Amino acid sequence: MNKDARQQSRRTDMQQSERAPEQALEWARAGTGAVLATVIETWGSAPRRVGSQLVISGEGDMEGSVSGGCVEGAVVLEAQEALAQGGTRVLEYGVSDGDAFAVGLACGGTIRILVEPVGAGGMPVAMLEELVTARAERVAVAYEVALDGSTRGLRRDGHDARFRMDRSGVSEDGASFIAIHNPPLRLVVVGAVHIAQTLVSMARAVGFDPIVIDPREAFGSTARFPDATLINDWPDDALNEIGVDARTALVLLTHDPKLDDPALHVGLHSQAFYIGALGSSRTHASRVTRLGEAGFDAHQIARIKGPVGLDIGAAGPAEIAVSIMAQIIQTLRGS
Repeated sequence: MNKDARQQSRRTDMQQSERAPEQALEWARAGTGAVLATVIETWGSAPRRVGSQLVISGEGDMEGSVSGGCVEGAVVLEAQEALAQGGTRVLEYGVSDGDAFAVGLACGGTIRILVEPVGAGGMPVAMLEELVTARAERVAVAYEVALDGSTRGLRRDGHDARFRMDRSGVSEDGASFIAIHNPPLRLVVVGAVHIAQTLVSMARAVGFDPIVIDPREAFGSTARFPDATLINDWPDDALNEIGVDARTALVLLTHDPKLDDPALHVGLHSQAFYIGALGSSRTHASRVTRLGEAGFDAHQIARIKGPVGLDIGAAGPAEIAVSIMAQIIQTLRGS
């Protein structure tokens, strides 16, 4: 995979995630001004999770969402004032708030939104640049900001539980907000088979960036996988090139030890949060034996979900894909 391909993969990653920080930086650099609005707390029925962002330009353009359309209009007006006057402000909307009701939040929910201009009186441009760089390089980072706007900072440690659970939120003392910016989730599939076609579509639908690896170009073609990054290379070389981190799920579907085993060697030495391999119990037993002979211990080998997928009695490629995707999400969410 060459440099251009790596950059394209990173761009695809960003397309799958919310791009509010990137868009805010573009507008700030263009001189139009930018304001970031972030959901910091929710109660009841709220359409957007904590950490969701809306970015508004000085010209009134916006990207992203904090409520699915319920309060965006009111937030835009507040953002324009923040950009003109400077300073950070916290907004709260709920059914008991006449203004919020007027703009449509009649679903029984309440949300708090942190509004920060980029630049003077808000998030420094240099700090936003550092955040955007970390996101592009797949480096997990936490943005800590006092709700009164008095302090801000980026940290790459100190919030292990929040990073692991991908959970932004208000601090225990209620004085600050911690925004977790984890790298976008990736699903790397080795083996461009029928199961992979459905699995890739499902993965993209739930927010994963899919990558398909298969040295057989007849299998790993854009005609078969129009919505995935394709790498026609040997799995171990491809995995070493793209990198396998803690936000990566690795699924092996070839049934061929010549392809699966080298990929497993890379995966078992990585921090991938999920590793699954297709095959019967007998196939997996043979796999375990080979890995043991290659020097992997029982604890390492136990990371492999084999046979892959939840035991739901799946029949056919599509149902097997469902079982795999469900197991990946189960592992990710720790349930």
